[in-house]
Amino acid sequence: MRRAVAQALRSARRSPFRRVLLTRAFPLSQVNHALSERSLSTTTRRDAPTQIIKSSMYFRNFSVAALVSVLASSVWYYQRNPETRALVNSTSVSTSGTGLAATQYSTLASASGSIPAASLSPSDSQLTAQAAGAKRRLLIVQNDEFYIQELAEDAPLTKQAEDDGLNRSEMLTPEQATQKLRKSEESYLVRRGTGVVRYDIVQIPSNNPIEDDHAEKIVEVPHSVTSPPIGTSNTDWMFWGVFDGHSGWTTSAKLRQTLISYVARELNSTYKSALSDSSPLPPSPQAIDAAIKRGFVTLDYDIVHASVEKVTKNTKQKAAAAELLAPALSGSCALLSFYDSASKLFRVAVTGDSRAVLGRKNQASGKWTATPLSEDQTGGTPSEMARLRAEHPGEEYVVHRGRILGGLEPSRAFGDASYKWSREVQLRMKQYFYGRTPAVLLKTPPYVTAEPIITTTKVEPERGDFVVLATDGLWEMLTNEEVVGLVGQWLEAQTKSSGSSSSTASWAKSFFSSANNDLPVEKPKHVNKEAEEGQRAPIRQQQWQVKSTDERFVVEDKNVATHLVRNALGGRDRDMVCGLLTLVSPMSRRYRDDLTVEVIFFGEGDKSGDVVLNAEASAPNLGARAKL
Repeated sequence: MRRAVAQALRSARRSPFRRVLLTRAFPLSQVNHALSERSLSTTTRRDAPTQIIKSSMYFRNFSVAALVSVLASSVWYYQRNPETRALVNSTSVSTSGTGLAATQYSTLASASGSIPAASLSPSDSQLTAQAAGAKRRLLIVQNDEFYIQELAEDAPLTKQAEDDGLNRSEMLTPEQATQKLRKSEESYLVRRGTGVVRYDIVQIPSNNPIEDDHAEKIVEVPHSVTSPPIGTSNTDWMFWGVFDGHSGWTTSAKLRQTLISYVARELNSTYKSALSDSSPLPPSPQAIDAAIKRGFVTLDYDIVHASVEKVTKNTKQKAAAAELLAPALSGSCALLSFYDSASKLFRVAVTGDSRAVLGRKNQASGKWTATPLSEDQTGGTPSEMARLRAEHPGEEYVVHRGRILGGLEPSRAFGDASYKWSREVQLRMKQYFYGRTPAVLLKTPPYVTAEPIITTTKVEPERGDFVVLATDGLWEMLTNEEVVGLVGQWLEAQTKSSGSSSSTASWAKSFFSSANNDLPVEKPKHVNKEAEEGQRAPIRQQQWQVKSTDERFVVEDKNVATHLVRNALGGRDRDMVCGLLTLVSPMSRRYRDDLTVEVIFFGEGDKSGDVVLNAEASAPNLGARAKL
C-alpha cells in the first residue's frame, strides 16, 4: 500500500494530459520580504460548460493522479490505524488529507459520506442545506499555489479553531464572504453639532487572534478647561486610534485600553496650565503636540521599563510577570487622531507605519484630492534611516535591508522591549522570566522609540472633508488616491440609491457628481508620488499583478470601511475576494495582513447631542453601545 501511495504521488507530479480537475485561482509567493510574479492563462474542463472568468487570476491543470494519491493515502492510514477504523465504523472520522496542510485542515465525514445531523450545529446544518444540490468548491493550498476544486459530496473540510468555531477550507461563496466582511463592522452617527457627523469601522483578521486593535472616544470638555465654539454649548475632544500589533496581540490591546486616557490626561493638564496663566488664548500648538508626545512616551515607559521594575521585586511570581511583561515583549504601531471641535484642528500622531489620509473636494474639478497626514516610519523610510544612523554612529547594521538590526520593520513602536532593554536587562529577564537571548547586533539600545510624529490640519466640515485611518494592511493593497476615490464613489452611490430619507444622503448628497465609472479622485501627477511622500507603494498589487484600472471596483456595502476592505481584497473579482477570505491563519498571513479601517466624515449635522449606532451599516450583534 505504501508503494501505491508513493507511485501515485510520483504520478501526480507529471504533466497533466486528461481532464482538468483543479483550477488555480492565483499563485502563492514565498514571501520573505520579496515578491514573485505570475502570468495569466486560463483552462476549462472539457466535459463541463465553458466558464468565462473575468479576473486577474489565472488557472492551472492538475493530474488525476493527485486524487488517486489522496484516496490511496486515506486507505493506507485507515488500514494501519485501528482507532480510525473504529471511528469510521461508528459515527465520524477526522483525518488529515494528502495535499492539504495537516496542521490546518481535516476532513469530517460519516461512513456514508455525509455529516450526521446530530453532529451539526444549527449554523452548520443551515450551510449544508443551502449547498444541497449545488456545486461546492474547495480551496487547496499546495506547492505555494491556490487551487479551487469542486466537491462531489456535501461534507466540507473543517478544523476546530481555538476561538470562533470552525475554519473551513471549503471555498467561501460570495454570500459567505460578505458575511465575513461584515462580521465586525460598526457605524455611528454623531449628533453633537461640532463638525463630525459619522464614523465607520471594520476589522478583518488574518492572524488568530487578530493582532490589530482600535479605540474611539468622545470627551465633552468642561468650560473650565476650554471655551466652546460660537453657536455651540460644548467643546468636544474626539479621539480615534488604530493599533497594528506584531509578535502578538497584547501590546495593541494595552493601547486600546489606555493610550487615549494617557493622552487626554496630558492635554487636560496642558490646557489647565494655560488657563492658570490668566491668558485668554488656548495652549500653543507646540504645547499641545508636546502633551500628546508625553502621553505616548509615558505609556511606553510603563509598558517596557516600569513593568521590569515591578517584576524584579519578586522573581518568583511568574504568573504576574507573564501578565506584566507580555505587552513589553510583543509590539504595536499606533495612529491616534485628535479633533478639537473648538479650533477645528485635526491632529494625527503616528508611531509606526499605519497611515491617515484626508479626502477633500476640489471645487474647481469636482473631484476629490488625497492628502497624506502621516509618513510611514520604517527602516526603509529615508528620514528614519538618517535619524537612526545619527543616533547610533558606527553601527553599520542599525538599519539592514529596511529593518532595524535586520529584524523589525517599524522604526517607531510601543513595546518591542528586545530593541529597548539593555543587554543586562534582557539577560536578567531570560534568567528569571520569559525573555530571549539578546540580538548579536545589540550595542546601544534603545533603537526603537514610541515618540510619535504629529501633523496638524485645519478641517473644513462645510466642504465635506473625510479622513481614512488604517493599519498598513489596507495600504499594502490600495494607493492613497484609490482609497479616497473609493470613499467618494461610495458616497455617490449612497446618495443615488438611498433617497432623501437616508441618513447618509441628508448630509452628503450635495457634494458628489460623476459622469462615468472612473473613481472621482484627482490622479497623482508623479508615478512615485508615494515614495516622494515617505510612503510605500501597495506591495500586494505587485504581488498579485493587479491592473491599475478603476473598473475593478464595486459598491456593495452600507459601511464605507467595509467597502474599502472589499475592494482592497479584489472588489469586482469575487473569486479573489472569496479566495483570500477563505484562507485561515497562519497561511493567510502570507497574503493579507490584519485589516483595521476607520473613516471619519466631517460636516454640519444634527445637534441633538447624542451618538447613536447606525444599524444599517453595523453588524446585527453589536446592539446599542455608548461611545460618549
